[in-house]
Amino acid sequence: PLLLNSDKPVATVTTSATTPGATTASPATPASSPAVAAASPSPDEKAVATPQPGQPFNIWSMLDGLPIGSIIGGFLFFFLGGYLLYSAMFAAIGSAVDDQTDAQQFMFPVTIPLILSYIVSINVIINGDPNGPLAFWLSMIPFTSPIAMVMRLPFGVPTWQLLLSGALLIAGFVGVTWVAARIYRVGILMYGKKVTYGELSKWMFYKG
Repeated sequence: PLLLNSDKPVATVTTSATTPGATTASPATPASSPAVAAASPSPDEKAVATPQPGQPFNIWSMLDGLPIGSIIGGFLFFFLGGYLLYSAMFAAIGSAVDDQTDAQQFMFPVTIPLILSYIVSINVIINGDPNGPLAFWLSMIPFTSPIAMVMRLPFGVPTWQLLLSGALLIAGFVGVTWVAARIYRVGILMYGKKVTYGELSKWMFYKG
């Protein structure tokens, strides 16, 4: 009967599409769209993405795979060794100069290994390969091992590397202390004299 009404053909088509009892479904209906159906996550995916409210965050589960004993022991050893090593170097500088302004020229060569080891260790060890060749040599040099080896400890370091790095750090501390003692022996007699790098190198091997 609606098709016989020739006066309002457009209205008739619209009425038939919006009639509640009509059986023809619109192709743009969201329920029949395959793209919308594929985009909507399944109930299983929603269950995986949603955290469980009854399970609180447990920090101890993150520490199960870490060598806590090696990290704490290595940190204490390398911190103490690095502190003694650089203390001996600063003591050598303090015994060689009389004025604070004269000490500034000797401070930069001492602090540059600390700055470089910190920057390079972050880029190489944490963001790169913690067991690579560059990370290995940074861990062996006494001036950089107090920082580099501590950063490598959470990733797991072989025992022989820990022992070798510790032995080299102790040897470096003993050597720097010996040099500082020789500088102090001569520097205490050269009070008031402006010290240069050449004079400082002569004081290290002065015999008298």
